[in-house]
Amino acid sequence: MRKLLSFTVLALSFGMVLSPLSLAQGFGSRWRTDFSKHSVPLDEIISGGPPKDGIPSIDNPKFVSFDEADEWLKDVEPVIILENKNVARAYPLQILTWHEIVNDLMAGDPVAITFCPLCNSAIAFDGRLDGMVYDFGTTGRLRNSDLVMYDRQTESWWQQFTGEAIVGELTGKKLKMLPASIVSYADFKRAYPNGSVLSRDTGFSRPYGRNPYVGYDRIDNTPFLYTGELDRRLLPMERVVAVTVGDVDKAYPFSVVSEKRVINDSINGSELVLFHSFGTSSALDRDDIASSRDVGATGVFEPYVDGRKLTFVKDGDLIKDKETGSAWSVLGKAISGSLAGKSLKPIVHANHFAFVWLAFKPDTLIYKP
Repeated sequence: MRKLLSFTVLALSFGMVLSPLSLAQGFGSRWRTDFSKHSVPLDEIISGGPPKDGIPSIDNPKFVSFDEADEWLKDVEPVIILENKNVARAYPLQILTWHEIVNDLMAGDPVAITFCPLCNSAIAFDGRLDGMVYDFGTTGRLRNSDLVMYDRQTESWWQQFTGEAIVGELTGKKLKMLPASIVSYADFKRAYPNGSVLSRDTGFSRPYGRNPYVGYDRIDNTPFLYTGELDRRLLPMERVVAVTVGDVDKAYPFSVVSEKRVINDSINGSELVLFHSFGTSSALDRDDIASSRDVGATGVFEPYVDGRKLTFVKDGDLIKDKETGSAWSVLGKAISGSLAGKSLKPIVHANHFAFVWLAFKPDTLIYKP
C-alpha cells in the first residue's frame, strides 16, 4: 500500500474535491479543456494524487517475441489480450499497472488499451470516433475511484469505465469498446503461437513485475478514494464478470463463477456462455505479481459454431460442449475433438471489482445459480 499512501498525501495537498471554478482557473495554464461543458457534476471528479500525465501513457509501444518475454514474464502472470485482423498482442499488467494506458496501432487500426488498478478494470477502445483519431493520457483524476483519461486532440476528459467523454468539447461522445480479456501469459501463448508481447522497453524506469498496491484486492478491503455509497449486495472488492447486452447489465460474482466454471445463460434475449479457468495470478495481491494468488481468468462468448447452438459443461478440469464432446479453452477456442480449431465469437466483458460496477451500473442484475 506504499503507493496508495503517497497518493493520499498528494491528494490532500492538491485538494481532493475541486469546484468548476477552481478547475477552470487553477488548471487554465495546464488544460485546454472546456470546463463549461460536462455531463457529470465536476465535484465528483477528485484528485488521485499525480498531476496530468503523472502516470505516463505508453505512446510508442514496442513488442517482443515469446522467447524474449519469457526472460521476465512468468506463465501465471496476467496479461490483457487483444486480437485484430489476425494480429494478437499481450499487454502485461506488470507494465500496465505503472502506465494505465497504451496507445497502439494494430494492423493499421488505432486502439487504446487501458487498465485502472483501483477498479481492476481492463478495457480496450477503438481510437477512432466520427472520422477522427484520438490518443489518450491520464488526467491524474478519478471518479468513483476510476481512471479519468483525456484525449490529446481536444483535451476532453473521458471516463475509462464507460468510454464516455464527461467534460469538455466532446462531452457525451462514446468510444467503442473492443473484446479484451485478462488471462494468463501461458493461455495467451497457447492460443496465439504467433502473438507478441508489450516490451519493458517503454522509455521509463519502473519496477515492472512489482505490485505497488499490495493487498488491495483483499475481498473485505475498502476501495481507495471512493466517495460514494457502497451497494451492499456484494462485497466491494469481489471481482465480477461484467456484461452488458443492449440496455441490460449483469454481474457474475467470481465466488460463483470460479466454482461453477461454466455458466450457460441469456441476457436481454441473447444467449451467452461464460468460462472460468484457473492459472492466472492477481496483479493486486502480493508485492511480486508472479507469486500472487490464483484468481483465474474468464471468457464470455456467443455459444454458436457455424450457426449451431452448443451447450457447455464442466468435465473434470476441462470445459466441453455436450453436442460433440470437444474441449474448449478459456479463450473460446476448441482445443480437441471434432470442433478443434473452431472459435466462439467473444462478447465484450470485464472482471471489475464489484463496487465500481455497482456504482456505474446501479440497476445491474446479479447472477445467482
